[in-house]
Amino acid sequence: MDLFFLGTGAGIPAKLRNVTSIALKLLEERGSIWLFDAGEATQHQILHTSIKPRRIEKIFITHLHGDHIYGLPGLLSSRSFQGGESEVTVFGPAGIKQYIEGSLAVSKTYLKYPLNIIEIDEGNIYEDNQFLVEAKLLDHGIASYGYRIVEKDRPGTLLADKLVESGVQPGPIFRKLKSGEEVTLEDGRVLIPADFLGPEQKGRIVTILGDTRYCENAIALAMGADVLVHEATFSKGEERLAYDYFHSTTCQAADVAKQADCKKLILTHISSRYDRAAWRELMTEAQEIFPNTDIAEDYKEINIPLL
Repeated sequence: MDLFFLGTGAGIPAKLRNVTSIALKLLEERGSIWLFDAGEATQHQILHTSIKPRRIEKIFITHLHGDHIYGLPGLLSSRSFQGGESEVTVFGPAGIKQYIEGSLAVSKTYLKYPLNIIEIDEGNIYEDNQFLVEAKLLDHGIASYGYRIVEKDRPGTLLADKLVESGVQPGPIFRKLKSGEEVTLEDGRVLIPADFLGPEQKGRIVTILGDTRYCENAIALAMGADVLVHEATFSKGEERLAYDYFHSTTCQAADVAKQADCKKLILTHISSRYDRAAWRELMTEAQEIFPNTDIAEDYKEINIPLL
């Protein structure tokens, strides 16, 4: 599991930072990529990476401001020409369906793959045998959601040596036990999966927030997360400006991470008013409150290891 930042700026594209888009790479877990927001030129950013659009399985839109959605119709269209045939599901606030379908209709765009668009409310918006995704409303000028992605606990490592000692050779029986199935051997012995599996591997939690003022829902979504991605449009001391524009400061993001007892905080959605020389200062401001803080940059990749 890796987070790859395609765009980390605020409001409009800038020379040093494109507008928001984050890829959650789940290549080992499910052979796919989940995208969070698709600001203008997201597909251009992807061209400079190893990301294959055909692997994009789900797209989660936090809110409908242009710097988070203007790249979406182009990305969906281009995916048809880049080998994409599998279904894509887009989750987002009310209005996302009209925006996508209107853009594709007016431009006479035909997609070669099924597109499923789900307009969300608060609560659990997606679940399968691997992941659960929860959404909550944040505090922004329009409806803006944060997402909590919870990986379900994995079965423990198969104790292959123990099986061999029991006279079982690698093959179908190994696979069945690994998947949790009981196995009856030809000699009548019944193998219980729990006897041949190590401790469960704890699933990871990633929280990705849309634009927001400091709010309680941000803390709830981030509670105990391995990684929290939080906007930090403004620096320390600009709390009044952040409040007026429905955004957060570096210190407010750090306070959310601290209250939520996260393991790591990543600052993003950085205003173009801050040049490269100022980025370290922004990170330092947050680190004074929450030491394990990093600041995102375009094309930065962060691994989220299993513990």
